[in-house]
Amino acid sequence: MWRGAAAAAALCLGAAWLLGRGFEPRGRLLSAAELRRHRGAEGEPGLYLAVLGRVFDVQSGRKHYGPGGAYEGLAGRDASRALATGDFSPAGLVDDVSELSPAELAALRGWVDFYSARYAAVGKLVGRFYDEDGVPTEALRQAEAAMAEGLRLKAERDRRQQQFPPCNSEWSSARGSRFWCSRQSGGVKRDWIGVPRKLYSPGSRGTQCVCVRTTGPPWGQPDSTEHSDRGDLDNPHLEEYDGCHPLAEQCVLGV
Repeated sequence: MWRGAAAAAALCLGAAWLLGRGFEPRGRLLSAAELRRHRGAEGEPGLYLAVLGRVFDVQSGRKHYGPGGAYEGLAGRDASRALATGDFSPAGLVDDVSELSPAELAALRGWVDFYSARYAAVGKLVGRFYDEDGVPTEALRQAEAAMAEGLRLKAERDRRQQQFPPCNSEWSSARGSRFWCSRQSGGVKRDWIGVPRKLYSPGSRGTQCVCVRTTGPPWGQPDSTEHSDRGDLDNPHLEEYDGCHPLAEQCVLGV
């Protein structure tokens, strides 16, 4: 009895160790033909869809994915490309994501998280992303690497937008262009207003109107004493608008 209990405990510990090292149970493996039989039609065994080769039971979302639902095209297949691009035409309802941008793959990562949180994962689809043994393929590894890069770039864009929120802007034939800042301009809520500046982005010929902090230390340098109480005004990628006061919260450029 003791030996049996000890052996069972050892098996549990071994399984936990494998899972901790990134291994996962093989689970159910479905072919593309098997997955197609799970589109929720009468007489079919269920309602499944796949994202990057992971198969989810979406029966509880039948009104969306079942026959007549807005997303019925996703049922019974891996249409990862459509989730990333929003293209639900036959050309988009495929699993090939090799030509998608990191930003599109970052959006797809959000869908993977969505389905993982809301629906039960029932297995893996044998094909592009998993082989016949349920082992990830090179295509999946490349997609995951691109997703990670997309998430990194998104985090960088979000950080930059917090530092330099876009200006409010308007144009009229009588007054020309007007740029101004507020505590919510660019959709970024904050406790400062800022002043308009032209922002030059590396690798881009154009500029963007952004709002710039005028007090405190530079962004990301809370202990800096080099630029005393000037916020980000000394950032080398910024340029003042001609004819506008350097500390004005709005700038009007006549026609």
